[in-house]
Amino acid sequence: MEKRFDILDEVFSHFLKGSRIFRDREVLRHDYVPDYLPHREEEILRLGEITAPTLKGSPCSNIFIYGKTGTGKTAVTRFVLKKIAQKSKEINSPVKVCFVNCRLAGTEYRVLAELCSSINEKVPFTGLAVGELFDRFKKALEKQGVIFLVTLDEIDALVKIRGDALLYELTRINENLSKSKVSIIGISNDLKFKEFLDPRVLSTLSEEEMVFKPYTAEEIQDILMERAKIAFYDGVLSEGALKLCAALAAAEHGDARRALDLLRVAGEIAERRGDTKITEDHVREAQKRIEHDRVYESIRSLPTHSKIVLLSAFLLSKFDPDRSMTGEIYNIYSEICDQIGISPLTQRRVSELINELDVMGLLNARVVSLGRYGRTKKIGLGIPRKILIEVFSEDEIFRNILSYRPKFLLSS
Repeated sequence: MEKRFDILDEVFSHFLKGSRIFRDREVLRHDYVPDYLPHREEEILRLGEITAPTLKGSPCSNIFIYGKTGTGKTAVTRFVLKKIAQKSKEINSPVKVCFVNCRLAGTEYRVLAELCSSINEKVPFTGLAVGELFDRFKKALEKQGVIFLVTLDEIDALVKIRGDALLYELTRINENLSKSKVSIIGISNDLKFKEFLDPRVLSTLSEEEMVFKPYTAEEIQDILMERAKIAFYDGVLSEGALKLCAALAAAEHGDARRALDLLRVAGEIAERRGDTKITEDHVREAQKRIEHDRVYESIRSLPTHSKIVLLSAFLLSKFDPDRSMTGEIYNIYSEICDQIGISPLTQRRVSELINELDVMGLLNARVVSLGRYGRTKKIGLGIPRKILIEVFSEDEIFRNILSYRPKFLLSS
């Protein structure tokens, strides 16, 4: 045991001596907002022009921004909000800004709680009805007499699972306010997200629209170059590694976030190995590690019932891949619940869990028509079986279920 501690001490000592690779690794994180955003000057100017009226005490148009992950939507919006907040303080303008990531918030309650918190309205972590929470938010807002600029990032994640009721209320809130006004910036990674919205919500939210196109490999290279200047010591990053990060990210729909992750993890791999230069080999190793870790962690951290739903889809695809409807998933789900001794949820709730797993990319759920019998969902795995087996093999509760043959399939 003592020897193990000695080994760990060596690891810590090596790290505490200081990195020969990183000058500032935080620069490569997603939430870092740089002072300069290459190839997004046009979008910054447009968003700045749309939101500028708030500085004169007028609400601006609601804006709907969409584009694939890693196209700079969040970075540009945070950049503009930061500048508006600074300018409003300078000129003593009654503007307040708030940024909420709806995927992280997860529920309407948590979104509203964050909105309340940003205007210093204290609310309990849980326990109130959403309607009461919304009323408190409106009253607190009205007292303050401000222009409230709200950004709802990844709004598609919330609407697909919870519906658009909250969005509907927020787009109509100004009808019940006289001293304060609210303007909304909605950001979505899903280009088809508008299909999920009630037409009344869509018409109010989309007063202005912005579409962010994917970056090219050359543009991603410029972005990485700017960050690398601050993140790494001089001479550490090889040109080949930089180009490979950009090329891999460009192949995945021009995702700059992906490129930054690759660069950061490649740097960390080089650092752990005691290498003095980041090479293409480090980038390739980073690519394997990121993909595996992302899927592995998302499965491992699922709630129990979501794990059972995923396992049900796995068993169905293993024993009878042609039958993959919601009802069949539910029958296997109920059997597994019985096997491990927990009460099953309703079929409606399981259907919602399937939607959530679909949003996460762990399942692929598509609606198919059954003609006069209506419509149903056809469900398949969205991840390699190998990773799923790896995760569940480490789980004491589910290890034996991997080889379970559902009675439902035997009897039908």
